[in-house]
Amino acid sequence: MRCYVFPGQGTQKKGMGRSLFGRFPDLCRRADRVLGYSIEKLCLENPERHLSQTEYAQPAIYVVNALHWSAAQEDLPPADFLAGHSLGEYSALFAAGAFDFETGLTLVRRRAELMGQVSGGAMAAVIGVSERLIAQTLKQHDATDVVIANYNAPEQFVLSGSHEELARIKPVFEKVEGVRGFVPVRVSGPFHAPAMAPAAARFRDLLTTVDMGELRTPVISNVTGRPFAPDAQQVRELLAEQIAKPVRWTETIRYLRNAGVSVFTELSESKVLTPLIDRITPAPEPTPDPRQDLIDRIKREILQPEIGDEALTFDDDASFRQLGLNSIIYVRLARRAGTTLGIPIKPDIIFQHRSCAALADYLLTRDDITPPAAPETPPEPLREYQDPRVSALLHDCANGALTVERTIEAIRALA
Repeated sequence: MRCYVFPGQGTQKKGMGRSLFGRFPDLCRRADRVLGYSIEKLCLENPERHLSQTEYAQPAIYVVNALHWSAAQEDLPPADFLAGHSLGEYSALFAAGAFDFETGLTLVRRRAELMGQVSGGAMAAVIGVSERLIAQTLKQHDATDVVIANYNAPEQFVLSGSHEELARIKPVFEKVEGVRGFVPVRVSGPFHAPAMAPAAARFRDLLTTVDMGELRTPVISNVTGRPFAPDAQQVRELLAEQIAKPVRWTETIRYLRNAGVSVFTELSESKVLTPLIDRITPAPEPTPDPRQDLIDRIKREILQPEIGDEALTFDDDASFRQLGLNSIIYVRLARRAGTTLGIPIKPDIIFQHRSCAALADYLLTRDDITPPAAPETPPEPLREYQDPRVSALLHDCANGALTVERTIEAIRALA
């Protein structure tokens, strides 16, 4: 399966689109009418260094991406999926038929204006270490106003925050073992961060006036890392949220790989997404943890039937006393534990080991616990004819990422 991807802001440069403007003059004239200036002159001459400003950079990238898409339609086979990084998501939605070229450019121009009005911030890429280490470093140095804005690859993240805070933590990160770079990103504000919330709210108002067409090709959302639903209102809402929420590019690519995509083609001259994609592999299977598995089983199979869904979020080490259990409940828990685990358990065992973790530690010392039943293997015909995109949607539904209704709508859209 094949996916075309579109880059976002930061890829703008003088000379972009040079080989395509003459090939698609009608698209350029339409862009000029919307913008009120020559897009070709902006991209090829960069007068007054306008491409360094968000208000000009975003429309320029959208138009050049559209030129690459026009060329791809003539030169390349059709795609099974589309995706775009941040601003590039608008190019993917245009290519999928969510809106026409002019509507997309109008949205991008207004988005750029609103985002450009948020001053006092910047972005910087941290390369070489994990998300956990970045979060720990920010917390240890009280950088509460700096957030992870882009999850670009397993060891590449972009931070968003004020100029002062990013300047303060730059030498901190440069001393962290494993960090290979702390690199400023060519943007003019703290994008994909809470500081952009006012811009997102104003942009949401504009989106309510825009008609959204049915997507001809599935597009993966930056916000969720999953396909946009057929519901036009969800497309509008996620586009508004995207301004102030992180770009989950790693999740996007892992979803696509799990859906069966093996060929990724970046429609741009910069090729900044291609090396990121090459470094993103499907998420590894989690290492088995018998203790945590047993704790989860105690919550789900023993505690939840007696006290309800509170059991699922109950702290592993918290005392059952916090639940206000009486002696009758302890008796019933013991009976249920005996039935579930296949061993006799007295109520005083539950009472003595008053947390899920403590009870699990006790049970792990016994060798007579009945393991959970293995899931049944689906019938061979189901596996043989199963569409990988449908399989991915059903997986999301089972995990709670999609509602049953949204899953049905998405499957119907694929039919």
